[in-house]
Parts: sequence; C-alpha cells; structure tokens
Amino acid sequence: MVLLHGFTQTGVSWRPVLDALRPLLPGVEVVAPDLAGHGAADPALDGSDLAASAAAVAARCGRALYVGYSMGGRTALRLALDHPGAVAGLVLLGATAGIDDPAARAERRAADGALAARIEDGGVAAFLDRWLALPLFDGLEPAADDLAARRANRPEGLAASLRHAGTATMDPPWWDRLGGITAPTTVAAGERDVKFRALGERLAAGLGGPARLAVLAGCGHAAHLQDPAAFARLVAHAHATTP
Repeated sequence: MVLLHGFTQTGVSWRPVLDALRPLLPGVEVVAPDLAGHGAADPALDGSDLAASAAAVAARCGRALYVGYSMGGRTALRLALDHPGAVAGLVLLGATAGIDDPAARAERRAADGALAARIEDGGVAAFLDRWLALPLFDGLEPAADDLAARRANRPEGLAASLRHAGTATMDPPWWDRLGGITAPTTVAAGERDVKFRALGERLAAGLGGPARLAVLAGCGHAAHLQDPAAFARLVAHAHATTP
C-alpha cells in the first residue's frame, strides 16, 4: 500500500493513519514517500508535473493500492491513467479531475503562482500559518511531528509544486478520461467538505471500474488527519476488496 500526501505535507503526516492501520492490516507493507518538492524528496524532482511525479512513484513503488489525499489524490489519478498496471486499487480523499471552466482554470493558475511567489519571498513558516488558517482546514490541528516536517519543507520545493502540480495544471481536465480507469476505487470526502463531497460524487460516477463514495462523519477536507481511525477502517476495507 502506498500513501500519497497533500500539498505542504510529507510522509510524516500519515503517521496517525499508519498507527491505526497496523492492527487492521498486520503484515501489509505500507510506504509513504515524500512527493516532489516536499520533505526528503530529491530536489532534482522540483518542477515535476503530475505525470512525472506519478511516473516516479510508479517506478519506486510498483503495483499497489494507492491512497492519495488532495495533491496525492491527483497524483494517484494520474498514475492510474498513465500506469494502470501499477494500480491494484485506489482510495482518493479530497480529490478532483480538474477545473472545467478555462477562465476559472486560468484564475486558479494565477492564484497559485502568486502563492508560490509568497512562499519564496516570505518563507515556509509564515506561509504555513496562513495556509492552515484557511476555512478549508477548519478544525484541523496537525500533530507536532507533522507540523515540524511541514515547516522543514524547502520554499523553492513548495513553490515549484504549486506551479507545476496544482489543480490548474490539469489542463485539459481529466473528467472525460475517468472511464478508462478500471481499478476498484473508494472516493472519500469529509462530511463538512461540501465542495469535495460534490466532486467525489462526480468522480465515483465517472470512473470505469467499481467505485463507491464514502463520507467521513464530522470531518472537513483533511479527514484522514481529523479522524485517522475512521479513515484507516475505510482503507482497510478497500485493501480487503482489492484483487
């Protein structure tokens, strides 16, 4: 099983989920690599787009159940599109296949570029304070080790990730390609994450293989960190039903 983190996070962010998974899946190998621009990932990967990042993960991890959150969900989707043989199954939390409207996509790309410049100019710590204060993360209190790992990210790495692997880089969007993904998929969203619940319904409806939507009660966008035990149960179920 491979756990793919979200923007600003690292493999360390998955520790609460890993702790909850161990008694549910004894003997199952679970890895949580740092994605391009984050944590201990090779700086040479800075500037990787989602396709390049997915290719690097596939080469490193091989065939597995891929669990992706937000940016990690985009990476997992790209991996399923480009390297279907590597994907035994998917769990996608807070994921999307892109922004339909070209004007909205351009606006998001400009906004992400401005955020990237702010990280480069003001540093990671100041950016994280603003990032985690967004309504999207209401109710989230990152663990101390998670927060420390996020603060240790390189500003140039995070900036490159925003510019090259943000939602606006899914251009054109992938919605009309979802039918080609045949791997069994669990699409998850937090109950309070109205936007991504709707996107999750659309993802589940568009996928070509067996798919189900799971809603995590009382949670927002980062549901895996707000209720790691519930998310671990969801992942364990997906593992049990993955061929």
